[in-house]
Amino acid sequence: MSGPDRDADASVDATCDLCGRTIPSSGVEDGERTFCSTGCLDVATTLGAPATTGEPNTDDSGDPDGDEGTREDLARTFLRIDGMHSATCEAFLESVAEGCEGVVDAEASYVTETMRVTHDPDRVSDAELRDAASTLGYTAYLRSEATEEGESAGATRRSREMTGMRKRRDDRLLELRYAAGLLFGAFLLLPYVAVLYPVHLASVTELALLSGFERSFRLNGAGGLMFLRLSLVLAGIVLLFTGLPVLRGAYVGLRMRRPNTDLLVATTVTAAFVYSTAAALLGRTDVFYDLAVVVAAAVTAATFYESSVKQRALEELTDLTVSQVEAARLYEPDGTTAEIPVEELEAGDRVLVRAGERVPVDGVVESECTVDEAIVTGESLPVGKEEGDDAVGGSVVTDGAAVVRAGPEATSSIDRITTALWSLQSGNHGVQRRADRLAARAVAVVASAAVLAGLVAAARGSGATNAALRSLTVLLVGSPWLIGFATPLSVATGIEEALRRGIVVFDETVLERLRGVDTVVFDKTGTLTTGEMEVVEADAPPGLLDAAAALEARASHPAAAAIVAAFGRDSDRTDGGVGDERGDDPTDRVSEFATHATGVEGVVDGTPVLVGDLDLFADRGWAIEEGIESRVAEARGFGRLPVVVGRDGAAEGLVVVGDEPREGWAGTIAGLGERGIEVVVLTGDDEAATEFFARHEDVAHVFAGVPPEGKTATVERLAGRVAMVGDGTNDAPALAAADLGLSLGGGTDLAADAADVAIADDDIGSVEMAFDLASAARRRVRQNNRLALGYNAIAIPAAVAGVFNPLTAMFAAVVGGALVGANCLRDLADE
Repeated sequence: MSGPDRDADASVDATCDLCGRTIPSSGVEDGERTFCSTGCLDVATTLGAPATTGEPNTDDSGDPDGDEGTREDLARTFLRIDGMHSATCEAFLESVAEGCEGVVDAEASYVTETMRVTHDPDRVSDAELRDAASTLGYTAYLRSEATEEGESAGATRRSREMTGMRKRRDDRLLELRYAAGLLFGAFLLLPYVAVLYPVHLASVTELALLSGFERSFRLNGAGGLMFLRLSLVLAGIVLLFTGLPVLRGAYVGLRMRRPNTDLLVATTVTAAFVYSTAAALLGRTDVFYDLAVVVAAAVTAATFYESSVKQRALEELTDLTVSQVEAARLYEPDGTTAEIPVEELEAGDRVLVRAGERVPVDGVVESECTVDEAIVTGESLPVGKEEGDDAVGGSVVTDGAAVVRAGPEATSSIDRITTALWSLQSGNHGVQRRADRLAARAVAVVASAAVLAGLVAAARGSGATNAALRSLTVLLVGSPWLIGFATPLSVATGIEEALRRGIVVFDETVLERLRGVDTVVFDKTGTLTTGEMEVVEADAPPGLLDAAAALEARASHPAAAAIVAAFGRDSDRTDGGVGDERGDDPTDRVSEFATHATGVEGVVDGTPVLVGDLDLFADRGWAIEEGIESRVAEARGFGRLPVVVGRDGAAEGLVVVGDEPREGWAGTIAGLGERGIEVVVLTGDDEAATEFFARHEDVAHVFAGVPPEGKTATVERLAGRVAMVGDGTNDAPALAAADLGLSLGGGTDLAADAADVAIADDDIGSVEMAFDLASAARRRVRQNNRLALGYNAIAIPAAVAGVFNPLTAMFAAVVGGALVGANCLRDLADE
């Protein structure tokens, strides 16, 4: 086994016509189509699924969409790339990867900062692909090697990737660029304020003091020349060091023929620098080095602020449950065990998994136990396993110890889910930002005007030098560079505003894209419900409930924990209690104990006690009181778990345990409905567990019994823009496949990695709040783009009036930047 990049087993005879999953013996048919579950059949019937699988082929052997995907000699490498921030970056990095020998296909996504490369491993290695993608300021990492020396292996994969050593070096370099811009910019601006600005102010006023400045500067030719030389050096340092990321973005935009906001900024700073150098050589004082420095430093500062806010967003999340298993306990024929890395397991190896531990690989159970498969299947109720039953890698053994024989591929379902997640993420292309679309139009207009102005000046006999300066002046005046400043500043303040409300946003386009959502899909278990078992009803003698709690204190079943929490004495609990008033010890009360796949039995205070389902009571030959069977059936009808309790050979009562709906779920769904958003509920549980939600008037569809692969297929078949809300590992591919993924704070690491938005405080009401913030944030972005044109609104009239100089240019820049900054400081709630 080699982790999530290992090839999946594709040699199956029959697969589900919706999700591509292997058809079990209990598969269902609908005419010529066959499905793995009634849930997939329901989805296909309702949404009109095609006759072939909707999930992309996640086999690492090649391209999922073409014939190359069947070639066994091809491999698939997944990279995370730092520095991507637009659709232009996607296209550029794809072209870089496809230019490598042996690469068949490459797909990049700036939304998830990932790239998938299908290649011949004999002609180009993973390391070579990583190095090739680390170009022009982009930094690539192999996703399979997320953990670096000194990094926590217990953190989420996203946090390990985003806080690794190389990433920290990139962040420090950006901070250094920002500091250099401030330092050298200050050195340059001080003489401008002290000397050059008064000179230009003197040209439009008659103050004697200012005229003295002008005479002094013009008469002292050597001093003026030294000033201009110093300005040239300082401006060059700032432009080539501080402004390098902007210049890189502009170059990429030009190379890919996709003008972006970086090109707007680069147009201004480059035109200012070239014009100033030419003017200085001609002995003129209208040099705009100050504008080049301020623009480069301001945009870099906004980018640095955006980066720091995103880093704080990552730090807001606690380390979530790690789903993947790194070590396995090999069970030798003589009964001894040896711990080995999971990747060293081979088909047929036997693994011992104790209560509370995760099953490392898919396989077959060789002993009775109870497992919680919710993290993989989404089903909230634990499942009893007997010898010969399938074991799902990533599931948790909750009761008893399991001996699992590794399957043919010695892989885990978690690995395949991870591979599917990475494949979907890298194919999740971003949309070109509104600001970039505006930049594309602005660049064309400004460039055309500059060329026209130069031609007109040349036609009037101004000479080549003056004609060139006239064209540069138009670029200085006409390019709306403040849009490149407003964009990262708007992003940063929007993310920060969301953070204050417990909503962690990883992708700067989320708040914009969220506003266009047509359908929201909710996973049921752990999302619409609490994901935790609790007693919702009990009908049994108090003494029997007390004895049942003492017995269940020895079990690790989720239902057992709920019973102990509800009826146990302090001494029975595992939450740090110090004993009840009698000082009883649970080990004294329980003299005998035995666990079964469907319950437990023992002797409590000298009395035989049995706790479990009806089949266990029948197997043990215990009598069942009249009416208990009907009450059990009724409880199951609401998707709850009925637990029968009895003593002295007879069942005497019932405890109903369930995963209850979250507080505020109905209001959240109603709020989405008021926005015209359609709500769909998905779950791996049976239909009875979803009946409660189906009755809500704003729930359009409820699909029950849907496996993880089916959830992804469902999301892909829903019309319009789809957002998915989930919390578990089994939700990760669906979260990635959706246009927007939202994970709740109690979710697993894979869910957090797949999502665009994480609800840090685990409050379902924050889903509705995210939509409110999205609407307000988009209005702010549009306002900022309009305010960004404030520079041009001042500079263009000044140029027409013949008073455009470094002083008026800086005044326009300061006013425009102040307007944008002030608007960003306003609370989004006021929008």
